[in-house]
Amino acid sequence: MTVFLARALSERGYDVLVLDADSTNVGLASALGAPREPDPLLDHFGGMVFSGGTVTCPVDDPTPLPGAELALGNLAPRSVGWTPEGICLLQAGKLGALGPGAGCDGPVAKVARDLRVTGFGPDPVVVVDFKAGFEDAARGAVTSVDWALVVVDPTVAALRMAKDLAEMVEQIRHGTPPATRHLETPELVEEAIGVFRRSRVRGVRSVLNRIPTDVTEGYMREELSKGCAPPLGAFPVDTRVAEQWLRGEVLDSACLADVARTLVDQIGVA
Repeated sequence: MTVFLARALSERGYDVLVLDADSTNVGLASALGAPREPDPLLDHFGGMVFSGGTVTCPVDDPTPLPGAELALGNLAPRSVGWTPEGICLLQAGKLGALGPGAGCDGPVAKVARDLRVTGFGPDPVVVVDFKAGFEDAARGAVTSVDWALVVVDPTVAALRMAKDLAEMVEQIRHGTPPATRHLETPELVEEAIGVFRRSRVRGVRSVLNRIPTDVTEGYMREELSKGCAPPLGAFPVDTRVAEQWLRGEVLDSACLADVARTLVDQIGVA
């Protein structure tokens, strides 16, 4: 979804930056067509706290990441990747290279939550690719995006996660504070509450993924219509794309590209 959505936005004339904030999944750079995987931003910001660095988990330490507002030109060239279409790619960090006992991936979520990049074009749009699951959103990373798009595969777990995410975003929008009983000082409590109070997220939309039949799509649309994450479209099963992803090739599918263009036109960018 990230690959085809980024391309569709680029086709519509936007200057697109993709932030790979998935701490475990690999392959986004090659799927986009970038010649190499960029160096992790965790290194730029001082490394993960669990490995002796300075980037902390936003649940334990909700304070802002120092230096997170930066110009693209101030990053080392190896920290920035570019696709043939001119899409810019940054990577927050991966756990796989950090060895045993590296700790949780909360610092990756803090980079995703706080990063603000300028200097990549006059009409910028940022697409943030999070890992599958609920953790990054619950850590507050969702507070800094305009829209959360949840990808829903045909499983009961994915349907439930979409509904849970939509309910959580509604709570944030209505002022429900985060859990703070574990924080040790009133200042940290106030900082955590402030992060959620200043949230910019407008809502949640869903995208159906790997849909094998019209019957499956109809059932999923009906289930999602009961919550706050109405589906914008559906990516069908494309075995050729699955093979491309397996082999680390550039993703190419006219069908999925058309779906992504429809998503962009429905969402709009403001």
